[in-house]
Amino acid sequence: MKIQQKLTPFIWYEKGVEDAVAHYLKVFGDGQVTHTQRWGENSPGAAGSVMVVQFELLGQQMTAFNGGPHFKLSEAFSLMVACEDQAEVDHLWERLPAGGGREKACGWVEDAWGLSWQIIPKAWFDMIRDPDAARVQRVFQAIWQMQKIDLAALQLAYDGA
Repeated sequence: MKIQQKLTPFIWYEKGVEDAVAHYLKVFGDGQVTHTQRWGENSPGAAGSVMVVQFELLGQQMTAFNGGPHFKLSEAFSLMVACEDQAEVDHLWERLPAGGGREKACGWVEDAWGLSWQIIPKAWFDMIRDPDAARVQRVFQAIWQMQKIDLAALQLAYDGA
């Protein structure tokens, strides 16, 4: 893979990057593994085991690293997905946490490897940029009450209904 982006997410996993990346590629259906690097002799990982998987997901180059237990993923880092519609929100909400992840509040899910994802409809970004502060406040009040984002309910809050 030729690096095309100047800024690329590098995500440290305790273990299981091959499974994590395969899961993401299956869930999104738009991506590919571009390089797999294995640990060599006299290195921190078991010789021959996967060290790094470089991949593209939705056109974004990313690197997944089997780094061991030294650092943990947390909500301090997440990947935000701007969904086209409720169907895409529902699809990702159901599939990303499969296999041991969990649903969280305000459109966040955690996958089985501990990576946090924000599953947000694109329309929300337009709503929160509205110059009408009351509309924006209603949208935030609505989203703070949700786990999975309900686009129709957000629209009702935005419209003041």
